[in-house]
Amino acid sequence: MDDQNPERNGVSKDSSQSQLSISDLALPKKPKRNKFALACSILASMTSILLGYDTGVMSGAVIYIKDELKISDVQIEILVGTINLYSLVGAAVAGRTSDWIGRRYTIIFASAIFFAGALLMGFATNYAFLMVGRFVAGIGVGYALMIAPVYTAEISPTASRGFLTSFPEVFINAGVLLGYVSNYAFSKFPRNLGWRFMLGLGAIPSIFLALGVLAMPESPRWLVMQGRLGDAKRVLNKISDSLEESQIRLADIKEAAGLPENCNDDVVSVPKRSHGEDVWKELFLRPTPAVRHILLAGIGIHFFQQASGIDAVVLYSPRIYEKAGIKNDTDKLLATIAVGFSKTIFILVATFLLDRIGRRVLLLTSCGGMIISLMGLAVGLTIIDHSNGQKLTWAIALCILMTLSSVAFFSIGMGPIAWVYSSEIFPLRLRAQGCSMGVAVNRFTSGVVLMTFISLYERITIGGAFFLYTGIAILAWIFFYTLLPETQGRTLEEMEALFGTFFRWRSTINELNKKEGNSDGFQMATSSQT
Repeated sequence: MDDQNPERNGVSKDSSQSQLSISDLALPKKPKRNKFALACSILASMTSILLGYDTGVMSGAVIYIKDELKISDVQIEILVGTINLYSLVGAAVAGRTSDWIGRRYTIIFASAIFFAGALLMGFATNYAFLMVGRFVAGIGVGYALMIAPVYTAEISPTASRGFLTSFPEVFINAGVLLGYVSNYAFSKFPRNLGWRFMLGLGAIPSIFLALGVLAMPESPRWLVMQGRLGDAKRVLNKISDSLEESQIRLADIKEAAGLPENCNDDVVSVPKRSHGEDVWKELFLRPTPAVRHILLAGIGIHFFQQASGIDAVVLYSPRIYEKAGIKNDTDKLLATIAVGFSKTIFILVATFLLDRIGRRVLLLTSCGGMIISLMGLAVGLTIIDHSNGQKLTWAIALCILMTLSSVAFFSIGMGPIAWVYSSEIFPLRLRAQGCSMGVAVNRFTSGVVLMTFISLYERITIGGAFFLYTGIAILAWIFFYTLLPETQGRTLEEMEALFGTFFRWRSTINELNKKEGNSDGFQMATSSQT
């Protein structure tokens, strides 16, 4: 740390940095670079729209699929939930794929797979054919969910990383809303065509995504891992707020990749570990205390994000509204659009707060709000269940309000921060495959929730199911409060130092702040420039 402090204060031992001219640091260049990083983050994050669209559109499509294909509730649970289990395969191999072919081409690969899956679902003639399409689409979803936050975190300047890495969740929510709108738009079509258009339409965004990604640069951190320092320098000059910041970021990345500071050739040899070898051993067999803590935090935040039942609220919202007393199919689909709007609006609020008030405040507020909302939904549905057929307008209103409230609170914290946090805490050598593990846990947990929700509420009532999710949300709040340190304002290369003491992470941060001294002043100055 002592070796890096001079650089953090804008003074470098490297003579090349001391010769920076005023024109190199001219202010007019900053907006262009910020816009370029923003554009790259948006394009990469748009891959997440694939999952959002699939989640939203399937909530309405199953109404018509059940009628035409004559399938049972258990088959619906399998149809809805298995895409998340299938995405485990994509997420599990996406880390190694992105280390092999690069972050950018992995995004294109994800789009191509989902394109094929959407077409197969759209042309499905029976349940088995439909499940094949779900499998292919699930692989694409797993790839997309892993690579979007990793690429965005690696390309973002430190001061705006929280804002930019929240974009994948923004597009998941936008996709959910588009899915709901698609449900309503095609609900007027003949039943045998409507749901096929709903599902098949997901192929169209994949084409534009694959073409758009061709204009993006490769991640500078991946380029350094391949020994392509010259290419990494050019990318960093475009995505950094200043030339000085670009040089500092390159020095940090080289150190994390195991390259000496004086190594400045355009192409260099790199340690074999930088290509992904032995990563699984370091993650699971011989982890350091810091890596063990990071893995627990990265997997835990994804587990609790889904175990609290948000996907049951979003995907089964038509059934929730039906239980609450709304019987007409069109009215149910209109009500679900309100869920999509609520998610989209509040995720936009979260993107502007992540770098201002930090991850922890938003995460704890979000989880606390979800506890109250899920409890209110559970109470309202339980009262309606025991009303003996009597229409209780206030209870119906409570259920609708708590449904909207739960997705709103989820969107301001637990939704985006799971992706932001897990993509920034893993060390460079472990990032791609560590994030893939988090995504795998996320999708597995979501799949279990979706594949058991109908059976669960048939056994313990729908109100009982949401009481269960409320209890899990309480455990999530305790986990977040005790084990997750604040990462706001830290570079990706500094993250590992925050972890390793588990429940005593606060004392670790206090010690780091004392050792760094003027480093905090540098971070505050960087933050104020953006």
